Amino acid sequence: MKTLSRFGICAVLALAAALLMAGSPLRWLQNPLMPAFGVALAQDQAPPPDQAPPDQGPDPAAVNQAPSGPSYTTQAPPPPDQAGAQGPDDQSYAEQPTETATEPPPPLPDYDQPPAPDDGYIWTPGYWAWGAYGYYWVPGVWVEPPYMGALWTPGYWGFYGGRYLFYPGHWGLHIGFYGGINYGFGYVGFGYEGGYWNAGHFFYNRVYNHIDPRVMHNVYNYRANVRVNNNVRVNNNVRVNNYVRPSYQGGNGVQAHPQPSERQAYHEPTAPRMNTQVVHQQSFSQVRNQYANENHGHPPTASVPHGIPAERGVQPQQHGGGNGGGGRHR
Repeated sequence: MKTLSRFGICAVLALAAALLMAGSPLRWLQNPLMPAFGVALAQDQAPPPDQAPPDQGPDPAAVNQAPSGPSYTTQAPPPPDQAGAQGPDDQSYAEQPTETATEPPPPLPDYDQPPAPDDGYIWTPGYWAWGAYGYYWVPGVWVEPPYMGALWTPGYWGFYGGRYLFYPGHWGLHIGFYGGINYGFGYVGFGYEGGYWNAGHFFYNRVYNHIDPRVMHNVYNYRANVRVNNNVRVNNNVRVNNYVRPSYQGGNGVQAHPQPSERQAYHEPTAPRMNTQVVHQQSFSQVRNQYANENHGHPPTASVPHGIPAERGVQPQQHGGGNGGGGRHR
């Protein structure tokens, strides 16, 4: 077939050259044989599905963003003098800080994602937390959402007033602000490309997740090509920035501010991290080799293979007055 295709292409080129020399380019384009040759040529040159150019067609995971305002793909970055402008009392778009440190967290380590344990589990990326001996790594883990339609907005460190504050993650119907941090595995700094809810089922993007299609049937492939943080390009699970992956927002870290859709997401009913997620973090605060001063930024346990089941009875609460509602916990 390849030989025939090459012969067909040569024939087309020869025919085109002959007709052009005859001064009849319009008649060449109108030749009834050309559509068939054109289809064969396109099929020969089309890349395999996994090698197709990014952003082909609509992004299925766009539904993860609240329908409000532009994204990082269209908005210019904030001026440098506004970096880290978020105050600890700002309750408009983030969980309130639960940890404070005087030094920046280490860069994010590179690690592999374990396979999803079952349908419906959502990946929650690893992060640095502050403990008795400094920063320690909380491994990434698959978590069963507490209610249908829930998406995970990761926590993040933000620099403000000479201090580093940790804003914990939360559950909601849309993805909120997480500092513009590229945590990988679909969390590219804005929104979430790892999957989306549809008709009560979670569909997984195999480009960003370790999925066994023999077990997980609601899967698709979409390689997003997102511009974030002063036009730094994000592809797959690695953000190209001198091979360093900053783990905090503001200061010398990622320069990002909440977009309208992220602010809108936090005005919707949300639920804080489940108690099981809090226990997951606290358990690794007791493991000395998870601390950066022991592992030098390369934690021995970067992710865990088992999943965390949903904590029953957790429901999203509308924000009112402050940052809480009934049943909110840390």
